Amino acid sequence: MRLIRTFAAHAVLAGAALGAALVPAQAQTTYQIPSLSDFSGPFASVMPFFAGARESVLSWWNAEHGTRLGVKLELKPFDTRYDTAQTASLWPGVLASTKPIIGFALGGPDTAALQQRLPNDKVPLILGSASNGFGWRPNQWVMSTRPTFVHEITGFIEWFQKNKVGGTRPVKIAMFTSEASPSFADMGKGVQAYAKANPRIVDLVEMVYVEPQPADVTLQLRRVLNAGAEVVLAPASIQQAIAVKRAMQALGRNTPIMVSAHNALTVLEKPVGGYAALEGDYEAHASVVTGVDDSEARKFYDMLVAKYGLKAPWHAFTGLGIGQGLVLVRAVEAAARKNGGDKLTGELVYRALIDSNFPAKDFYGFTGGDIDFSQEAPFPVKDPRINIGQVTGGKLRNVASSVPAPALAKW
Repeated sequence: MRLIRTFAAHAVLAGAALGAALVPAQAQTTYQIPSLSDFSGPFASVMPFFAGARESVLSWWNAEHGTRLGVKLELKPFDTRYDTAQTASLWPGVLASTKPIIGFALGGPDTAALQQRLPNDKVPLILGSASNGFGWRPNQWVMSTRPTFVHEITGFIEWFQKNKVGGTRPVKIAMFTSEASPSFADMGKGVQAYAKANPRIVDLVEMVYVEPQPADVTLQLRRVLNAGAEVVLAPASIQQAIAVKRAMQALGRNTPIMVSAHNALTVLEKPVGGYAALEGDYEAHASVVTGVDDSEARKFYDMLVAKYGLKAPWHAFTGLGIGQGLVLVRAVEAAARKNGGDKLTGELVYRALIDSNFPAKDFYGFTGGDIDFSQEAPFPVKDPRINIGQVTGGKLRNVASSVPAPALAKW
């Protein structure tokens, strides 16, 4: 409740300071924000988390910021079924019906379908997922709120090597991923390149390639544990992470496992039998750790629930949606301040994304750090940061915030 009062107080003070500069409600310009969504595909079960988070952030921003800038953002969802062909088919209609200045992307299919045409359409999209090495190209218009998966993974490796094995020798790791998905294969390629370049930090025992939905990985896990793996990375699919956990249980071992944001510990809790089964395991990414901590992020979430109709639970996917929403509204805000709320275009919002360094405080803990896009990379690359969560005492807790990820060469 204190955060609600704080945000309200800030709004009152800002309103008093602006005084006569306030824009009357009737002078507002409404912009439709396309929300590429998956209500009937593989992420349909968690799409309400994304949808509710996006909508509540826009409602909050409209009330507390948009009215003073003469801007109202109106969410308009489109069901792409998380399918590249469906996204490509829908996009011309989305473009014609909403005339967007910016929009929400959901994942890889959106990027694959639209990345090459968006520079011509002059519409940036904000992606809540991490980026990929093959997307690390200049002049891209699908902008990720997080660095690449490999930045996130190697940031965790360096933190673990320094804080859990003393920093005096390389940490032995094994990683499970898949060649059946371009994104998952890219994770493996990038971590292998990092391990080869940093033998004093990491000893890669094995890169284990299995199916995205493996039936059993007990034999592979036994092999890497017998080879001395001190932590097992499972940042690819939800099903792979579950299979690794079940194999660990079957072997009676407790070597820690690390996962990403899309297969975070809040996602794995129910399938593996509760947090007790995840004791000691980690998640690492440039999003919020949705644990039990009394954090600024949790207070902001509670405020959205209390005042702006958010019904989604405190969960990894809700955190991704809130972070995605905050980056989008800050970009609109920066463009409106510079150009006027009634003059916004996709190109002006894109310029605001490229030209602005958005400080971490603007995102209330829902990002790893600052957001600083550039024309060289469609993700924060200047000073990428991650957050690390761990299950301890049967509860998910944030154990490290704003941890630097290494500067990586392209792989």
